[in-house]
Amino acid sequence: MAAQDTLEKPIEELESVVIRLAGDSGDGMQLTGGQFTRTAALLGNDISTLPDFPAEIRAPAGSLPGVSSFQLNFSSRDIYTPGDAPQVLVAMNPAGLKTNIGDLEDGGILLVNTDAFTKANLNKAGYKSNPLEDSSLSRYRVFKVPITSLNAKALEGLEMSARQIERCKNFWALGLLYWLYNRETEPTLRFLERRFKDRAIFYEANKRALLAGYNYGDTTEIFTTAYRVRKANLPAGKYRNITGAEAAAMGFVTAARLFNKPLFYTAYPITPASEVLHEIAQYKHFGVKTFQAEDEIAAVCAAIGASFGGNIGMTCTSGPGIALKSEAINLAHAVELPLVIADIQRSGPSTGMPTKTEQGDLLQCMFGRNSDSACAIVAPATPGDCFYMAIEAVRLAIQFMTPVFFMSDGYLGNGSEPWRIPLANDLERFTVTHPTDPATFAPYRRDPETLTRPWAIPGTPGLEHRIGGIEKADITGNISYDPLNHHKMTVLRNEKIARIVDYIPRQEVYGDPEGELLVLSWGSTYGAAITAVQKLREQGASISHAHLRYLNPFPKNLGDILQHFTKVLIPELNLGQLRLLIRARYLVDAVGLSKVQGLPFKVSEIVAKCEELLA
Repeated sequence: MAAQDTLEKPIEELESVVIRLAGDSGDGMQLTGGQFTRTAALLGNDISTLPDFPAEIRAPAGSLPGVSSFQLNFSSRDIYTPGDAPQVLVAMNPAGLKTNIGDLEDGGILLVNTDAFTKANLNKAGYKSNPLEDSSLSRYRVFKVPITSLNAKALEGLEMSARQIERCKNFWALGLLYWLYNRETEPTLRFLERRFKDRAIFYEANKRALLAGYNYGDTTEIFTTAYRVRKANLPAGKYRNITGAEAAAMGFVTAARLFNKPLFYTAYPITPASEVLHEIAQYKHFGVKTFQAEDEIAAVCAAIGASFGGNIGMTCTSGPGIALKSEAINLAHAVELPLVIADIQRSGPSTGMPTKTEQGDLLQCMFGRNSDSACAIVAPATPGDCFYMAIEAVRLAIQFMTPVFFMSDGYLGNGSEPWRIPLANDLERFTVTHPTDPATFAPYRRDPETLTRPWAIPGTPGLEHRIGGIEKADITGNISYDPLNHHKMTVLRNEKIARIVDYIPRQEVYGDPEGELLVLSWGSTYGAAITAVQKLREQGASISHAHLRYLNPFPKNLGDILQHFTKVLIPELNLGQLRLLIRARYLVDAVGLSKVQGLPFKVSEIVAKCEELLA
């Protein structure tokens, strides 16, 4: 059923819409948001999403800590963020309303499931009176819909329990949104058919719920207008909706194919990194081996063993896991083996807020090991960019025989966007050579340009050599306690990382190459930063933007760029870690903008700080 085939009510054209779905963690908000996202992607909209769910496996139903939400920005133009404030809020219960109503813009659409506003649920949410009956919601366009009971009526006659029937109400709400925003129902019906191919009754129930919600919008007088967001003018190509976790998994698998090397992926379950494990485990037919270890230390040690054996060894975790893996990462640094460590950052310290985002691990990945032991660091900018930076992490690890950190975060990992699928022939293939001649082999004889040592495969005749964490003698690799040798080897290992600067792209600047203010960002702050700069440039401000995807080493021309601006602003989801590094390295009096709330930056927050500095 295509929406435009049945609509008789007026259709208003919109450039973009920000919708937030909020309800109990069992109300299916993530699934509903994901389906709307996929449908918008199929229609050619540009998309950015922000899933937000509770840390508790099952918080008490109807409680404030148990609220799950999904925000989606879909547009007919290029967008980079899920939006500062929703224009539409779907509140499935009082708790969902209480925790999200403060973000809804004035005059926004508020769609409320009135059936959930019982006295008990109101008490759980801390309401002293029913907000649907007082004047507290007068700033919004409120649509009161008994979603639960209308859904139950649509499913009458099916042999299902009351609880099973109630669980379909999210698809009833989805159907109503499809009508309201001129979306097709067919993609979701195909999804339901695949999902419930062996459970016909559940397919029928969710199908009925979806179409009932759609028809409610079409036939009732509650809505006088529907809306349309036309397709975006994106570069030609084949697209799919992709999350950062999906893109990273595909990037690591693709890198293994490009290097013609087996990928050995190890992990201990930890939020939000586990999503990458779930995704990459699906690629066994590409020769990928996944190992869920008993703890973080076992995981990284297994990956190092795989690298020693000639595989691409990698491990994935979050901040607490990086802390546990640090000694073994230093072992990989000392023995100079390729190792990729994916850090999908979350709010800390310790357990912190496991399902919330942060950028608090930069100094940990940069310095969190004993002795002077530099590691390379790369960081994707968007969910789709996770694919390309995953390949880069593997390239640098193998080319320079060193551990490389791939630093993403919960916002990038769970968020999604349209991603243009690259052509296989457009991806560079790499050749890996392993020594075979005993006459010329020495375990620590280095390439004069990159300072990398040879990657000898165990079992190669005549290439026996020592491996381990005790200091090695230069060239021979024998155990050495000589002070001068230790100094030399420490310098060589760190100089090798410094020389990576000649093998990574130069830093690009959006806007003018010099001016009054430069916004310097990294990681997931890209979307809010670039949007803020675009907005201010349209107003005539002297402002430019640079986004770092290589954090150790920094791009060769970064220092020169910084010198061409009067002021530098660094927005970070931490208390100023990149700012500390920039100030120390380049002696630039950079200004910080910090946020550690478990949420990404709003564009308005960066705009306000920029206006303050420009004033």
